[in-house]
Amino acid sequence: MQVSQKCQYAVRAIFELALRRGEGPVKVGNIAEAQAIPARFLEVILSELRKGGFVESRRGAAGGYALARSPRELTVAEVVRFIEGPLEPVTCVVGQSDTRCPLYGGCVFLEVWQDALKAMSDVFDAATFQGLVERHKRKSAYVESYAI
Repeated sequence: MQVSQKCQYAVRAIFELALRRGEGPVKVGNIAEAQAIPARFLEVILSELRKGGFVESRRGAAGGYALARSPRELTVAEVVRFIEGPLEPVTCVVGQSDTRCPLYGGCVFLEVWQDALKAMSDVFDAATFQGLVERHKRKSAYVESYAI
């Protein structure tokens, strides 16, 4: 599975809101600039995320977007699944294929695909936005020094 650009933007927008949690609503332009997302595309994505219950919006001069849930409880997997649909390396793993593979049931690759799905799901399910914020802060605090 390759994560779409739209999904990457959605995850980055949620991350930016997690970084700024407690600062009040964040304007679309500020999110777009900080995360290198085209503002017009971001507006569409944030509208979808609002409908999905991930973000809240406020109108007016002091308006903008904020997370609707705690970043400790919100996982990357939830956002990816909301934008992309089910995680699946191939359709036969989740049994949603309209056309069954003629090798289904005896396919030597089925366990490989199932293992890939499990590994991907485990990584995305374990990644909370709070964890990403903390990782970002650790990386930002580290400053390389070449002084001798």
